[in-house]
Amino acid sequence: MGTSSSRLFGTLAQPLSSSAPLARHHICPDPNQDTYLEIDAPANPEQLLRQCEEALRRRPARPHRDLVSTRTDCCHYSAEPSVRVMQWNILAQALGEGKDGFVRCPSDALDWQERKYLILEEILTHRPDIVCLQEVDHYHDTFLPILGSLGYQGSFLAKPRSPCLDVAPNNGPDGCALFYTRARFSPMATDHLRLSATMLPTNQVAIVQTLCCRATGRQLCVAVTHLKARSGWERLRSAQGADLLHRLRTITCRAATCTVDSDASGGLSEDLPLVVCGDFNAEPSEDVYRRFLSSPLRLDSAYKLLSSDRQTEPAYTTWKIRPSGESRSTLDYIWYSHDSLSVETLLDIPSEEQIGPDRLPSYHYPSDHLSLLCDISFRERRHRLM
Repeated sequence: MGTSSSRLFGTLAQPLSSSAPLARHHICPDPNQDTYLEIDAPANPEQLLRQCEEALRRRPARPHRDLVSTRTDCCHYSAEPSVRVMQWNILAQALGEGKDGFVRCPSDALDWQERKYLILEEILTHRPDIVCLQEVDHYHDTFLPILGSLGYQGSFLAKPRSPCLDVAPNNGPDGCALFYTRARFSPMATDHLRLSATMLPTNQVAIVQTLCCRATGRQLCVAVTHLKARSGWERLRSAQGADLLHRLRTITCRAATCTVDSDASGGLSEDLPLVVCGDFNAEPSEDVYRRFLSSPLRLDSAYKLLSSDRQTEPAYTTWKIRPSGESRSTLDYIWYSHDSLSVETLLDIPSEEQIGPDRLPSYHYPSDHLSLLCDISFRERRHRLM
């Protein structure tokens, strides 16, 4: 094994209290800039995956999930390679151990020294081009070093008042993280947003990353967010969604204007394609869902395409048992610009039998939320003369 892979595996094996140095990395001082690793040599993802599997050999295997094709003859796909996007609330370690009360999940199933391997195994298995995560409270000591070694560039934004800080011990605040592969994309702009409701700042955040494909020059805007949790907060979630949509409109219009200004061909570019990933903490019946569906940004929810009518969300994206009872809900989404993007494949949802009677999290799955994953293609370009 190469030196870089060995060093990173050693980082993974460190206990949370360890003061041993991490793999060499550079963190930009500007919070609106990405963070990235300066690595001596790229890690081998197959080797790291095998090491995750070895560390988890005493645990049952993760549920097998198939990639399901959604393509239809009426879709006009570009010949360019698709973009694989992962959305996942990975469950903050401090919340899982100290606040969430998963009454049917054994405490040792939540041990970070093994649970982190399950999270990384899921990412390494699917190798997404873009990774959007919520409830990240081990960004600097785990996800940035490991994913940075694999060629990802990352950005992290903590909640201003993270509930993780109410738990002792903790690893700092949780927040949203967004990673993309440096070989595939170059960054155009990064926006870190604190979401507002009726002009007042809230505790929820979003990262918006504008990217340019190095090979084709195609641009893509990707956002990750995590809206307010719990029942009784539906109006706040709706206001947060409205604020995010408004700011996404501003950001994509800004980027589209820059594209037109730099277009030497004299053609007028279409609106910038947009992908929005998040744990919305909202069922499809909530107002915030309807806001996204009817937005002028012309967004649609990717996972509706798994249903027979292509209009119905999955029955659940999270399934847990707390002291208050069992909860099965659809709260997580990948929204996309349906005029300029097409969904080619989706990672299916595991069955109730696969999830098991004790629900999530468990020995075989590290979070109470399921990861969502899709392959998205650009539709064929259409130009209008000025």
